[in-house]
Amino acid sequence: MTATIPNLPSLYDPFSTEAKWQKFWEDNQVYKADPNQGGEPYCIVIPPPNVTGSLHMGHAFESALIDTLVRYHRMQGRNTLWLPGTDHASIAVHSMLEKQLKKEGKTRYELGREKFLERAWQWKAESEGTILNQLRRLGVSVDWSRERFTLDEGLSKAVVEAFTRLYEEGLIYRGEYLVNWCPASQSAVSDVEVENQEVNGNLWHFRYPLTDGSGYVEVATTRPETMLGDTAVAVNPNDDRYKHLIGKTLTLPILQREIPIIGDEYVDPTFGTGCVKITPAHDPNDFEMGKRHNLPLINIMNKDGTLNANAGEFQGQDRFVARKNVVSRLEADGFLVKIEDYKHTVPYSDRGKVPIEPLLSTQWFVKIRPLADNTLKFLDQQTSPEFVPQRWTKVYRDWLVKLKDWCISRQLWWGHQIPAWYAISETDGQITDTTPFVVAKSETEAWEKAKSQFGENVKLEQDPDVLDTWFSSGLWPFSTLGWPEQTQDLATYYPTTTLVTGFDIIFFWVARMTMMAGHFTQQMPFQTVYIHGLVLDEKGQKMSKTKGNGIDPLLLIDKYGTDALRYTLIREVAGAGQDIRLEYDRKKDESASVEASRNFANKLWNAARFVMMNLDGQTPQQLGNPVATELSDRWIISRYHQVIKQTTNYIDNYGLGEAAKGLYEFIWGDFCDQYIELVKSRLQADADPVSRRVAQQTLGYILEGILKLLHPLMPHITEEIWQTLTQQPADSPQTLPLQIYPQVDANLIDPALEEQFELLIATIRTIRNLRAEADIKPGVKVTANLQTESDKEREILTAGQDYIKDLAKVETLTITDKQENQTVAAKKPQRGLKTIGLIIVAIVFGRVGLAAGNAIDDTPIVGTFFELVGFGYTAWFVSQNLLTAQARQKLWRQFFPQKELEQPQEAENAIAGVIGTIQVLIPLSGVVDIEAVRAKLEKSLSKAEAEVQSLSTRLNNPSFVDRARADVVQGARDALAEAQKQAEILRERLKGLS
Repeated sequence: MTATIPNLPSLYDPFSTEAKWQKFWEDNQVYKADPNQGGEPYCIVIPPPNVTGSLHMGHAFESALIDTLVRYHRMQGRNTLWLPGTDHASIAVHSMLEKQLKKEGKTRYELGREKFLERAWQWKAESEGTILNQLRRLGVSVDWSRERFTLDEGLSKAVVEAFTRLYEEGLIYRGEYLVNWCPASQSAVSDVEVENQEVNGNLWHFRYPLTDGSGYVEVATTRPETMLGDTAVAVNPNDDRYKHLIGKTLTLPILQREIPIIGDEYVDPTFGTGCVKITPAHDPNDFEMGKRHNLPLINIMNKDGTLNANAGEFQGQDRFVARKNVVSRLEADGFLVKIEDYKHTVPYSDRGKVPIEPLLSTQWFVKIRPLADNTLKFLDQQTSPEFVPQRWTKVYRDWLVKLKDWCISRQLWWGHQIPAWYAISETDGQITDTTPFVVAKSETEAWEKAKSQFGENVKLEQDPDVLDTWFSSGLWPFSTLGWPEQTQDLATYYPTTTLVTGFDIIFFWVARMTMMAGHFTQQMPFQTVYIHGLVLDEKGQKMSKTKGNGIDPLLLIDKYGTDALRYTLIREVAGAGQDIRLEYDRKKDESASVEASRNFANKLWNAARFVMMNLDGQTPQQLGNPVATELSDRWIISRYHQVIKQTTNYIDNYGLGEAAKGLYEFIWGDFCDQYIELVKSRLQADADPVSRRVAQQTLGYILEGILKLLHPLMPHITEEIWQTLTQQPADSPQTLPLQIYPQVDANLIDPALEEQFELLIATIRTIRNLRAEADIKPGVKVTANLQTESDKEREILTAGQDYIKDLAKVETLTITDKQENQTVAAKKPQRGLKTIGLIIVAIVFGRVGLAAGNAIDDTPIVGTFFELVGFGYTAWFVSQNLLTAQARQKLWRQFFPQKELEQPQEAENAIAGVIGTIQVLIPLSGVVDIEAVRAKLEKSLSKAEAEVQSLSTRLNNPSFVDRARADVVQGARDALAEAQKQAEILRERLKGLS
């Protein structure tokens, strides 16, 4: 009975295959983690994407990196958890909802908080699935049963617990402080939510008159409207121009307020005029100076960006309208000196997309220094966490050292409402800066505390503000595992193993997590922080919405498949932390690099089809592991184990790009292009049965190993092939993600054999290339002569001559010594001269020896001794130098070295190539029409020379070089160099035919 031979379809369809396995893995909870499973834990919590988001190339890149690590460690037998989830994105969602309301002619205050939040939760329910389903299309191996959301019940409990603990410990306080205010969202934003943008602005110079009428000082500013809140002018106390003015007063223009001149070393005497206007309520540096000199703080700004009553006649004007009007008034009053064009940096709100306004405001703050200092101890004393690449450690450390108190309150409704309740009955029913409050874990607890402090008739109102999103996401690594409860997940998987994230989020998120974790769990939340780079566009530029140069990963997935995109993104990584560049044709929405990865998938698919068609319906397990005896079998097995070692080492050290490249070279080059071709003749029905069996075993063994090695990078195609190769039952199949990753067997690695085989492969490749150059038809067999002076190389070539003849279509193969071949090819008269010369040398040596013998012959004993020595030396000399033609030629070259020997006759009308020290000659006579080949080469040479002439003329024309764009000129130069090289190659080929 003939065995059924399982096989794959002739063409690989990534779209149906990927959808099938994504559904299978999730339906069967293949990636569900079990804390009772045992094994060393490996845990990654997903950097939670915003619930507002959709998949962009950064998500795709990061997810591919994480999934590769997670799948690899799962196959290494570790107890693996990749925990998914999303962030509520407080500012982004709030802004989006307010825009919707504005279109409807409504405001959130008209709608009310309760209705606004109902609308927010409804929107979240409808839109959250977008990015999660897109992540599913990437085939991420997350445990969906543990999916979390930063506003879900468990995480909200953790947030309240963290806030109340920090408050009770004196690490959270409410106070007046200068914050980054976003007038667009009317909320405070953190330092890391501020994006500095370089703009073309102005520098305005004004005169401030001395109150005593003795003159004036000149100040310069980029924000003229803030002069309405000035409370001093500062100079450097060491500045000889102004130090005599310290202690005097000025009269502030327009408002006529008297302000002092103070001395402070912070002032840079070389910047501007050396006099600096001080507005403590509207500039962070001025704020610090104001505290040092006990200056009053005058706020001139409303929260919507308009000016308030402190701005006098400019009250109610937008800040930018007021700026123009203030300048006009100062000019009219004679205080404007000049206006300069000035390029400078302006801080913008990352969310509101408008310039932020430093604003004095009562907010909630975290005393950051105790948390940061504790985190620094972990870093300095335990090198925890460890950063990859290591250079980011300094960036992280410097950030922790410079941190100021963290403003954690936001004037929004979507988010974690601050768990503080104000006793408004104490301040006429209003929340003011002085209203007393209680902090509690629940409203019930708040009432109990308030009644005990303010009596039974107290009226409470919860703080309307919400917490900064980064407060809740700072708890993410342990809150998602159940903290503050001591869950089994927390005990098993915390601290997590690796955090994979971009360098641009070190400040937003990484430092927040380490500070929170160090304080609440006394451990760092992850062992390693793997910092990856950015995905750059085809021009090497950062992708951004502003530039409109983003590349939609879903478009590329729809065109080439998920595995192709994943593999491309990882393969492009040249080193940990490096940016990658993605090739992309925007006109066609095509990517050559992703297409190359799709072709790699097809190459693997076709190789797998060939292997399975030649296994007689048996699985690798049924065939058994090979006991290799033939050279090619031992070579591919050695290479396979070398690649296991190499890939494991790379991934363990976060060299994911290097691992991907190494697997590509092994699979495409060694296995598909070399080994499969080498064993085809052994798979024929009439082949030696023992050799055929070993070939089948080796093919099955290597193919299954390849699928396991490649699975973390290309999970879908490898699962599809593995299921067919191993003939898994349809009703209860095992699955590739849960198989054990290949383990290296050092005893099967033979570096010397690999080196030898590389020489054979290079020789085969060279002969094939020469055949192509000479237009030798594929079915025509040739004669090839391999020449080398190396005895070792000749041994290798001789041992592998069957492979050379088989794969390079060689009928007659000769392997000779290069020097011997050249000597034999010399003209006959020259060989005759050599022989005569050697005879003369022999006669001379004989005569000299005879004379010497006669001279000492009469000496007793010594004569006899020298006779014996002379006889022995003569015998040795003859045996070493005269018995063989090769020895005689070597001796002749020592006495009469030849500058140049004639080429062997077979080199005429031949095409030649070189591999290291091996010369390859293929005679063309009788194989191809030499005259036709010569004519073709001459035609190509004429075309190349014409191109050289045309480009040279163009580049020698000063008008072209001076007027054309630099890239056009460089392109012409590159084309000239290429044409010159092509012409040189063609001349060499013609020379071989002469």
